[in-house]
Amino acid sequence: MTPDHEVAIIGAGLGGIGAAILLRRAGIDDLVILERAGDIGGTWRDNTYPGLTVDIPAQAYQFSFEPKPDWSHVYARGREVKAYIDRCADRYDVRRFVRLGAGVLSRTWDEDAAVWRLELPGGEELSARFVISAVGAFVNPKAPELDGLGDFRGDVLRSYSWDRSVALEGKRAAIVGTGASALQIVPKIAPKLARLDVYQRTPIWVGPKFDPPVPRPLQKLYERNPRLQDAVRRQTTRLVEAGLVGLVVHHDEYGWITRGAGWLGRNVWYRSQIRNPEIRRRLTPNYEVGCKRPSVSNTYLRTFNRRNVELVTDPIERVTATGIRTADGREREVDVLVLATGFRMATDPENYRENPVRGRDGFDLADHYANNRVRSYESVSMPGLPNHFMIFGPYGWTGGTWHQLVETASHHIVRVIGEARRRGATTVEVREEPTERWTRFARERLGRSLWFTGSCQTARSYYYDHHGDTPFLRPTSSRQAWNAARTFPLDDYRFETAPGQAATETATATEAA
Repeated sequence: MTPDHEVAIIGAGLGGIGAAILLRRAGIDDLVILERAGDIGGTWRDNTYPGLTVDIPAQAYQFSFEPKPDWSHVYARGREVKAYIDRCADRYDVRRFVRLGAGVLSRTWDEDAAVWRLELPGGEELSARFVISAVGAFVNPKAPELDGLGDFRGDVLRSYSWDRSVALEGKRAAIVGTGASALQIVPKIAPKLARLDVYQRTPIWVGPKFDPPVPRPLQKLYERNPRLQDAVRRQTTRLVEAGLVGLVVHHDEYGWITRGAGWLGRNVWYRSQIRNPEIRRRLTPNYEVGCKRPSVSNTYLRTFNRRNVELVTDPIERVTATGIRTADGREREVDVLVLATGFRMATDPENYRENPVRGRDGFDLADHYANNRVRSYESVSMPGLPNHFMIFGPYGWTGGTWHQLVETASHHIVRVIGEARRRGATTVEVREEPTERWTRFARERLGRSLWFTGSCQTARSYYYDHHGDTPFLRPTSSRQAWNAARTFPLDDYRFETAPGQAATETATATEAA
């Protein structure tokens, strides 16, 4: 059959918009971008909480083909990133391919027709030859594990859907969670409140943040000299990659650096930020730097010097109608409850219980993730899901920034779709052997990483899945990942010219894009 579209992209965040741009540049125009919300932007549309900022330098947080010379600060503000996504969508004419309010409720492979059937709201069905999942690394908000939450009679604010109509001035508030979002929210709201209770389960490493405004003359210089800005972008990205990826993967060689960073944090930085020794002790992690994603802030730790801020580390027993009761029996009354409890990872089976993905021969993605150690081929595809690709799949985080990941994965996908076109194939599926080979390499290399050779036992890190694996990170450099996307053997995929037929094994695998 002729499907409604050749390619359906799920998600209109940075991943979906970036993939659409790169597909169009390769001459693939019969596409649709399906977005469940009422606007594009993904994370940067949904998150509008006070203090929202990118946690890596802005020069690294942009596509190589679309530099932005006028970032206002070293670390971009959330509204600027949303404007950047809008600019990319308009400049590369991909907004017209977006369907808003079109959340994909389920994906089902039709073997006879060799298409994916996508269930949309209102009973609508859409078919596509190829599907690209661009739902991101953090798919759905994690339900807070708080007994009695529904009993609370005050205002409830969530980091991923902040309600700015709720006034905070002079109120008593509690925030649950001390991850990356809370680290930015706490210093912004504390001065407005009569009291702020910060409920911490696991402390995080927080380093100093160099975040001055970018001078206008430097912005002008970047505008006049794109090559200079590109050189700065490349170097900044390498530095971020060295810290977030290199030191983790090569912990067997460079563990002394993360241990040294921990020593400096405990004995220099935290001492300079937190006056009270007991509060400092409770805010200082007892695991190695890098076991959880570290953050940067010049204000978070100092906020705990304020008289109206209390750090609470006793376990929460339940939420009551008027506040929170902890395991020691004490109840702290509050007017506002702020939830910053994180998101489900892309490999969490529950994401696909809610929105099923059913492939060939009874393959169910939720059951696969629940019952098997996750696997992938180059983090982009997996057996059982023909004509289906992921911008961020298992072992997928590439380099130091999301944009590198999107460009690398998209190039891989464009090559496969282009080759399918050249061969006249209607079905493409990655083979078992290369999938097992690549996954085995990733697992073995990560077995020597910080997460398995460092002191991470108390970190409670989202890097670990329920099988004890760490499928978040690709254990290579971004350069190696890019080279692999350009040179992987196309015959690692099986190309079928009609549903159910065997692959044409003698066809020559050539570069398609």
